[in-house]
Amino acid sequence: MKKNWWKVLCVILLLYSVVGGFLMDVPRLHILNESIRNTFFHVPMWLGMMILLLVSMVYSVLYLKRPSLKYDCYAAEFAKTGILFGVLGIVTGMIWAKFTWTSAWSGDPKQNNAAIALLIYFAYLVLRGSMKDPQQRSRISAVYNILAFSTLIPLLYILPAQTDSLHPGSGGNAAFGDIDLDNRLRAVFYPAVIGWTLLGVWFATLGSRISIHRNRLDHLDQ
Repeated sequence: MKKNWWKVLCVILLLYSVVGGFLMDVPRLHILNESIRNTFFHVPMWLGMMILLLVSMVYSVLYLKRPSLKYDCYAAEFAKTGILFGVLGIVTGMIWAKFTWTSAWSGDPKQNNAAIALLIYFAYLVLRGSMKDPQQRSRISAVYNILAFSTLIPLLYILPAQTDSLHPGSGGNAAFGDIDLDNRLRAVFYPAVIGWTLLGVWFATLGSRISIHRNRLDHLDQ
């Protein structure tokens, strides 16, 4: 039970953020109105994605320094879970855009760059699946994973900030300010970020253990 305390915390935080997000009285902001509740889903998923992909990249670095089946499996599973969160984040973002920008996909720089970033990581999955030699797959995918993460920050944060964008945090359009995130929203938003991130870690660690055992069984069968 002591080892699983963070899983219990994850469930509690997610329940709190979901129930609180739907029941709380949100501020009536221009254009956003009730859609502001998506703050508890869209943004935490993207922040969780960033953390998961960062952890994946760290495991890839560790693998290149000291090749290990464990490092390779954890890098792959954290990347897969991060990609899942990215897909969920972009879908919830499209739903939000439909209500606030009148179009699910308006060609906004942040949307376009997010799609490019996901395609880069989809290529990571294709790369891993295209090689049958385990050592070659692990080594090349580790290098690619590091390069993929190095493009993530410029694509999602640096480049959109230099252009005009409807998305908060881009082109001088402030994000997480007192206007669109007051203390009531923060009381649900931050637990949601922690809860979704812990859920991603839960999925990734579980997948990693399954992958490690599967690889060991395959090695015994050979």
